[in-house]
Amino acid sequence: MTRTIAAAVAGLLRDEPPIRFSAYDGSAVGPADAQFGLEIVNERGLAYLVTAPGDLGMARAYVSGDLLLHGVHPGDPYPALAVLKDHLRFRLPAPSEAVEILRSVGLSQLRPPSPPPEESLPRWRRVVEGLRHSMGRDAEAISHHYDVSNRFYEHVLGPSMAYTCALYETPDATLEEAQFAKFDLIARKLAPQPGQRLLDVGCGWGTMVRHAAREYGVKALGVTLSLEQATWAKEAIDREGLGDLAEVRHMDYRDVVEGDFDAVSSIGLTEHIGVRNYPAYFGTLRDRLRPGGRLLNHCITRRDNVPRSTGAFIDRYVFPDGELIGSGSIVSAVQDAGMEVHHTENLRQHYALTLAGWNRNLVEHWDECVAEAGLGTARVWGLYIAGSRVGFERGEIELHHVLATRAAQDGPAGFPMRPDW
Repeated sequence: MTRTIAAAVAGLLRDEPPIRFSAYDGSAVGPADAQFGLEIVNERGLAYLVTAPGDLGMARAYVSGDLLLHGVHPGDPYPALAVLKDHLRFRLPAPSEAVEILRSVGLSQLRPPSPPPEESLPRWRRVVEGLRHSMGRDAEAISHHYDVSNRFYEHVLGPSMAYTCALYETPDATLEEAQFAKFDLIARKLAPQPGQRLLDVGCGWGTMVRHAAREYGVKALGVTLSLEQATWAKEAIDREGLGDLAEVRHMDYRDVVEGDFDAVSSIGLTEHIGVRNYPAYFGTLRDRLRPGGRLLNHCITRRDNVPRSTGAFIDRYVFPDGELIGSGSIVSAVQDAGMEVHHTENLRQHYALTLAGWNRNLVEHWDECVAEAGLGTARVWGLYIAGSRVGFERGEIELHHVLATRAAQDGPAGFPMRPDW
C-alpha cells in the first residue's frame, strides 16, 4: 500500500496536528489556514523523523535544514514551539510498522541517516572520553557548548556576556540592565567588602569577577574550563584596567589550591556537575571558604526532586552530560556538606524574560551569527533558547539561588539576624 508522506507522519502523531504539515511529495495535512507550518523537504528529513520519533528526530531534521518551520524566524521559533508543546505528541512505532511506513513512502531501508555535525555523541559512547564528570570528560562537554565562538556569544548575549538568568527589577528593563542587576544582587548577597577575596567557579567570560572588582573593590578569582571564555575574560579585564583586582584562569575548579576566600559564587555551573557529585562539589566549595564566608549557588532546577534525563535534544546538541534536580536536593547537598542555608529564591519568571532577550538578539544578528558559527549551530540556538523559554514560562524548570555560610566550629553563623542586601 502506498501512502503520502503527510499521511505517514500524521500516523505517528497521537493527536490531530495543530499546524500544517507538508512534504516534498506534494502532500499535506492539518488546517490549511494554520498560522505555522512544518515542511519535510527531502527523504533524509523523513528518515530522521521515522527512525528517531520525538525531539531528537525533529531536531536532526530541523538543524540539517531538512525540516522547515514556517511562520517564525529561525532565531526565535518560540510562537510555534508554544503551540507544538501543547498539541504535538509523537508515538513510537513498532519496528515492523516503521519499516512499512518507510516502504510505503518510497524509502527502502530503516538505517538512520548520519546525524548533523552539530550533534554530540550519545552518553553511552562518551565513555571513551572518560568516566562521566571526570575532569577530562567535563572539559570536553564544556568545550562542545562554550567554545563555539566568542563573537557568536557577543551577538547573542549582548555586551554583558552573561549566559545566565538576569534579574528584571522592572518589566521594561533592558537585558543589559537586568544582567547588571543580577550580578549586583549576587554581590550584595555575598556582602563583599573592599579587599576581601571572591572565588567564582565556572566564571564564564568573567562578568561576575569584573563586577565584584569594579563595583566593590573585591579581589576576585574566576576559573573556567573553556579556553575561549578565559581568553576573552582576560582581555576584558585588561581593557577595564582591573588587573590588580580581577583574574580569570583556564582551569578546573577542583584544581584551585587557594583557600580562605571570603565568598564563593557558583553561577550556572551546578547544572554540569552531576547530581551524584554534589557531595564532593559542595564539599570543595566549603573548603575554599573561611569560617563565616558565604556561598551563593545560582542554578537551573526542576520543579520537583525526581531524577530524570534532560532529553535527547538538550543532551546531544546543547549540554552534554548536563543534569538538573529540584532546589530541595540542592539545599540538602549544601547542608550535608557542612554549611548553613540562610535563604533561597526562585527566579523562574526572570529566566523566561532573559531567554526572550537572547532570542531577540539572535534574530537581530542572525546573518552575523550564521556567518560566525554556521547555519546549523544558529538553528540549534534558536530552537534551544525558545524551547527553554517555554519550559520556564510553564514552570517545568526553575532557577534558584541558595545562600549559605560556612560557620565556625561552635561559633557564630557569620550571617546577620536579617538579610542585609
